Amino acid sequence: MKKFFSLITAIVLAFGALGTTVFATGTTEALDPESLRGTTLYVYNWGEYISDGSEGSLDVNKEFEDRYGIHVEYTNFTSNEDMYAKLISGGANYDVIIPSDYMIERLIKEGLLAKLNFDNIPNYRYIPEEYRDLYFDPNNEYSVPYTFGMVGLIYNTKMVSEAPDSWNAMWDEQYSGEILNFNNPRDAFGIAQFLLGLDINSENPDDWQAAYEKLSEEKPLVQSYVMDEIYNKMENGEAALAPYYAGDFLMMVDNNPDLAFVYPKEGTNVFVDSMCIPANAQNKEAAELYINFMLETDIATANANYISYGCPHTGVQSNPDYEWVGNEILYPESVDFKTDYFHNLSDETLSLMTSLWDDLMVEGGNNTGVYIALAVIVAAVIIIAVVMAVRKKRRANIDD
Repeated sequence: MKKFFSLITAIVLAFGALGTTVFATGTTEALDPESLRGTTLYVYNWGEYISDGSEGSLDVNKEFEDRYGIHVEYTNFTSNEDMYAKLISGGANYDVIIPSDYMIERLIKEGLLAKLNFDNIPNYRYIPEEYRDLYFDPNNEYSVPYTFGMVGLIYNTKMVSEAPDSWNAMWDEQYSGEILNFNNPRDAFGIAQFLLGLDINSENPDDWQAAYEKLSEEKPLVQSYVMDEIYNKMENGEAALAPYYAGDFLMMVDNNPDLAFVYPKEGTNVFVDSMCIPANAQNKEAAELYINFMLETDIATANANYISYGCPHTGVQSNPDYEWVGNEILYPESVDFKTDYFHNLSDETLSLMTSLWDDLMVEGGNNTGVYIALAVIVAAVIIIAVVMAVRKKRRANIDD
């Protein structure tokens, strides 16, 4: 069904490009797209987070390139923390990034985002009021919502004896070696905090220590800590349980109908991912043109159908080609569990979280990666020792 709707969207866009583009797109008059032709736009986004032409879907970036003559250099990150590290490293410059709410709050605080010129983004009119003035950008200056969703628990019905309703299932010893967890600290700690009834935005070190100890209890049961690797593992039946984002589950279940999904009763994280422009962007007008393009109803529908996340766009919600309207996972009629946004944390708490996460990654349990690294170091030391011994022997022979 997803392939069918993607194909229909691509056909509609193809005809639209022939004769009705100016009417349908809401193209900005505040800048001259022709002046940007021949430039390059650097876009940094989550993996599997845009309609890319696969399975009969529309290739959104190619459509933008063909229309405006602007080359899109598109790369992926796997977590907000990885994106942040790359952004502050100075190793690469990006023109458009799509972080999550709490990370946007942090980037604004640290002066790492540019204010948007909404004269160049007239399609912002499609963003409904409930997705404006959000806590991380209260004055609507730095971000344009792209998707929203919640984290839930994915499980394989062929491998799990009873349908879970609690995060506790990830601590169930009968599934030892068949449990996955997030390979990023904020999401992983969030699960432990919800399970323990703690504030996911706590500034109390004792709360973070308690969550660390809970994750430490789980670690011997964990097969691996994953991000995008979860697709292969869950689709191929290599793991029984994994927490992840609801939209990604809808993509996975297409390839493995044995998978099911639940929002645990203790509560979960709700999030909004938004399009932003870094303060050091080299092609800001092209970035605003791209954001406006991503908000065109047909483009936004192609993305929403493909990536399977909630879509905060009035045109998409009323588009008959939108596949997921009313979907009970993306748009549940009632939410009888606690939900909360992640907020930016103080520098002290961020440092504590990072330190505890590093400790968790190197402590006992399933530490295959650590053992491999140690083996490489030992091998290197042995090789160096052998080389030094050979050199010493040669020198001794020369001296003789």
